[in-house]
Amino acid sequence: MSKFINELKLVSQPSPPPMGFRAAPPAPKPRMLLAATLAEANIEGLADYIAGADAGLLQIPKLSAAKIIQKASQMVPAIPWGGWLKDVSGEEALAGCDFIVFPAETPLATFQDSEVGKILEVGTPLNEGLIKTIDDLPVDAVLINSEPEKLTWHHLMLFHRCAELVTKPLLTSVPPGIGSSELQALWAAGVVGVVVDSPPPGRIAELRQIIDKLDFTLPSKRKKIEPLLPRIAAGTETIPEEEEE
Repeated sequence: MSKFINELKLVSQPSPPPMGFRAAPPAPKPRMLLAATLAEANIEGLADYIAGADAGLLQIPKLSAAKIIQKASQMVPAIPWGGWLKDVSGEEALAGCDFIVFPAETPLATFQDSEVGKILEVGTPLNEGLIKTIDDLPVDAVLINSEPEKLTWHHLMLFHRCAELVTKPLLTSVPPGIGSSELQALWAAGVVGVVVDSPPPGRIAELRQIIDKLDFTLPSKRKKIEPLLPRIAAGTETIPEEEEE
């Protein structure tokens, strides 16, 4: 099981109620997960650059770049590392990867039998008909890659809608300058993890402090939409009177 996917599932689902009369241990404080995306060349000084992240994500153009993931995992082994596939060719698995982010255009045979965590990347605008099918796919989470320079109300609407249609953990890409109020709004919309694209040095540590100070409650908008059935108004039943003999 992927370590990062396991963490995503833990923050996405409420803790089960205790069984019996024994008091349950206090549940861990819910918090949004933080992943940092780095370009392939940004390997030097990686430990300081990535400090504070829950996961590292390297943008790799080819599956043959798996050695980059292995090198990053050796340099910073305390967190899980994943690869964000941008130009996929071939059918080999990403050795040393804890999870993979891949677009829907990836060939079906690629790493299908691999045990690494699989995060499906979807772009915007969202196709609701296709989004509804994600729960039936053999993927572990969904990443909405809106590539925003800044978050807007329209982005928030998209996150709310996707969280209503999909029960799998939801992540999204965010700008490095995201603030505390925006993080809270994303969490309320059902987003449980953010991916910061190429943040400047020290920014991940700053975001870690911001997230740790926020009070995250379990998302209230994570529900699957059920079809609405027409309601038939109950009529008044008339009881016939008995005829007198």
